Amino acid sequence: MASLNVSSALVVLFLTCGAAMATKENDQIIKENHCETKMGLPCVLEAFTSIFEIGSISNKCCGELVGLGKVCHSALVKRTLENPLFKDLTPATIIAKSIQTWNNCLALIDSPSPSA
Repeated sequence: MASLNVSSALVVLFLTCGAAMATKENDQIIKENHCETKMGLPCVLEAFTSIFEIGSISNKCCGELVGLGKVCHSALVKRTLENPLFKDLTPATIIAKSIQTWNNCLALIDSPSPSA
């Protein structure tokens, strides 16, 4: 019985350390790349809504999201998922919506604009 408790404690310790390391890694990426200063608040809210809730993102905000860069985008989404306020969300669903939003914005920004 004692070995079961020790094993349980080690699993909890491993999971806790893994989550803490992921948080530190994302925080470091965000800090080193100045991710939190690359988008205006209105566009941050639009991107958040399109990924974590139900909503769309405007062309202007797609431009800011692509300007943010994929590394920052991914780190910010992952850090948000680590927040206890979002513990009831399904990470796989949010990651899928994050990738979809990124790809849609990238396609929009990369597509040639119609001639005037």
